[in-house]
Amino acid sequence: MTQTAADRFPTRHVPGPTVRDLPPPPRSTWKVIGPGVIAAGVGLASGEFILYPYIASQVGLVFLWAAAVGLVTQWFLNMEIERYTLATGETALTGFSRFWRHWGLVFAVMTYFANLWPGWASSSATMVTYLFGGGNVTWIAVGMLLAIGLTLTLAPVVYTALERVEFLKVGLVVFFVVVAVFFAISADAWGELPRTVTAPDFPVELGFALMLSALVFAGAGGGQNLVQSNWIREKGFGMGAYVPRLVSPVTGRKEAAPDVAGFVFEPTEENLRRWRRWWRLANREQLVTFVLISFVTITLMSMLAYSTVYGEPGLANSVDFLAVEGQRLQELVGGWFGILFWLIGAFSLFAAAMGIVDYTSRLAADVLATSYLRRASESRIYFFLVWGLVGLGCAILLAGFAQPLLLLVISACVGGLMMFIYAILLLVVNRKVLPEQIRPRGYRVAALVWAVALFGVFSVLTIWQHGGKLIDWLS
Repeated sequence: MTQTAADRFPTRHVPGPTVRDLPPPPRSTWKVIGPGVIAAGVGLASGEFILYPYIASQVGLVFLWAAAVGLVTQWFLNMEIERYTLATGETALTGFSRFWRHWGLVFAVMTYFANLWPGWASSSATMVTYLFGGGNVTWIAVGMLLAIGLTLTLAPVVYTALERVEFLKVGLVVFFVVVAVFFAISADAWGELPRTVTAPDFPVELGFALMLSALVFAGAGGGQNLVQSNWIREKGFGMGAYVPRLVSPVTGRKEAAPDVAGFVFEPTEENLRRWRRWWRLANREQLVTFVLISFVTITLMSMLAYSTVYGEPGLANSVDFLAVEGQRLQELVGGWFGILFWLIGAFSLFAAAMGIVDYTSRLAADVLATSYLRRASESRIYFFLVWGLVGLGCAILLAGFAQPLLLLVISACVGGLMMFIYAILLLVVNRKVLPEQIRPRGYRVAALVWAVALFGVFSVLTIWQHGGKLIDWLS
């Protein structure tokens, strides 16, 4: 008997896919712009506003090479995540769950651990207090979390609302860095920039946790890369065009289909021609949005920090660092520029918080609908998960807890550990179940092996360096 494309898919834990033709791709790249912008928009937070600028303030621009390495590695990971969804309409987590039912749950739990502390909302609230000269950070952050919950669960189509917010955020950040080039970045910073290529450094004195965070969260990192599957499916990429979009159970007209099985195409000449076009568009979209926007922003924000607070003693690797930088910008350029810096920073971190709540809940909803609650509406599962995460964040803030060491260390290493694991799984799934003509080969396979080595080594080093501190904290 001749084997069909659907026969390669394990069906013990997830129903088999339906064979359909690959939808024709659009003629213009502009039609597919969106998922990469969302990835960049959600990722433009700690790395761009705090982490890399802080490193620049301490050691100069010699560690910017790590941003390039992290972003290029993530681009290859993202494209293998997208490869599976383009070809099947399923998320990468569904693909993993075909081999072991609980893989999705493992990643959902790890993502929740990484995002448990509502740090982006509280950081945004802190920057609001810089703007107005005071205020209660806790209550401002609680208000932001409630606004995020309402926005994500009342928008008729969740992806559309998120896309608009992240497009606005990216536009504002790009506007700010363009203004900064003319008014705030010094000639010394431009002169220092070539050293990131000619004299790169690895400042181990800052700690492996910080270095791992810089590599992992240059752009996205951890669970955010995995949810790229969901975002391109919502945009209608490839076989994702056959899957209904996630909508609000309150205001939406349609719901995500309860049948979570995906689709697959036979490798006919016409389907493969369409595939090559889809693959080029998807790669181009990620490269010119996620990679380019993230790298330019990291570079220019680091140069801005170098121009203003390089060598400043006692700088905190937290949102408090931005207070000093904003004050310095007011002194060097004018009061208006410091206010603009805090205003865009506050909105940027708020939009990041919205994206984090969305992708954490979206990833978990997909897992539950795929492997555990197949008769339930994915939209309703998403609704309850969003408000559960918002409620938990509000409870943590109102209880007055300071961010504990445990969550600090988890945030530093769990993203890298996740990427180490799912790089291996992507290599197995994409080479085992996809038609031979569209499987990863050559340098794409080498890039996945590189990701496994990179994030595996750094995760082990970080856990080794901080394991004793964790044991002391728990005891």
